[in-house]
Amino acid sequence: MIPLDERACWLAFSRVRGVGAARAQSLVQQFGSLLAAWQAHERDLRECGLPQFVVRSILQARRDIDVAGEVARVQRLDAHFVTLADSEYPYLLRQIPNPPMVIYVRGALSEDDQRALAVVGTRKATRLGTETARTLSTDVARSGFTIVSGLAQGIDVEAHTGALEAAGRTIAVLGTGIDTIYPRQHTRLADDIARSGALVTEFAPGTPPDRQNFPRRNRIISGLSLGVLVVEAPERSGALVTATAAAEQGRDVFAVPASLNNVQGRGCNRLIQDGAKLVMNAADILSELAPSIQVVKSRRAMGAVAPEDPFEQQVYTLLRGDPLHVDDLVRTLGCDVGVVLAALTVLELKGLAQSVGPMQYCALT
Repeated sequence: MIPLDERACWLAFSRVRGVGAARAQSLVQQFGSLLAAWQAHERDLRECGLPQFVVRSILQARRDIDVAGEVARVQRLDAHFVTLADSEYPYLLRQIPNPPMVIYVRGALSEDDQRALAVVGTRKATRLGTETARTLSTDVARSGFTIVSGLAQGIDVEAHTGALEAAGRTIAVLGTGIDTIYPRQHTRLADDIARSGALVTEFAPGTPPDRQNFPRRNRIISGLSLGVLVVEAPERSGALVTATAAAEQGRDVFAVPASLNNVQGRGCNRLIQDGAKLVMNAADILSELAPSIQVVKSRRAMGAVAPEDPFEQQVYTLLRGDPLHVDDLVRTLGCDVGVVLAALTVLELKGLAQSVGPMQYCALT
């Protein structure tokens, strides 16, 4: 029997409606651990400030979810799960505004994946588009970058294949459960990717393809990457959703220009008009991403130094999820606003937190 432990409770809470990264961190603060929160009395859940629908969701999840059984199921699939509290959790993905609490992985993640480029585009790619995607992915992978894409028809497949041909790493982000390859004809490619990189998803095993899942998948594609390259995309395209997510996450956006007669590439031209970096070869990408690599290294080095003050550590832990308003911190911590603001100022000076909006803060590591 697999014991119910803290990591298993992260998996359990990731299935609860209304609980995301920030609320999970708040529960840790309230109860000392997610295990304690999962086992807490209904009265204690109601008294800790949770919305009523969240309390009901937790109580329902306790009845419906066999946590140990879900952990065993993942293991049977030759996969594993990584929680936001684990050191293995991808550094770049941790920085986005709404990181998944849990990701399922088949294959292996690596620290080398901090040097990652997402390559996306239309499923209905032209021959020139597929050749461009494969060539650029091969060249970037040979320079030591991981290529991230979504295992879809067209540009995605060429991106993964190009990385594999360069004997490089590639990550496929799924919009399904880790046990469901979509489209099915990419099963062999998925196996190859798992051997030399990883398949990653935030969706529980057994989750089938669903249109509403793919925008969520796209934010992870960009979240795992320093930048997103759009090779060929029409003006209404999922690839442009990924590019938008990248811009919102502060990641670089690149685009390959298209002929005026190529309707499949008009979205790329629009991106360039809006400020995306025009790409003619791999060097255009590598030169732009070099400073970003240094920033990541610097932030990781700063993050290696944990806050020394216990209260600063509490504030810092709460910020390692969704951005939080100062008022939320005050309510959660039960202290004066001046004390919270002082701690935030110190964390900012140490490079461990930043302001992301009016009175809103998030952790940098």
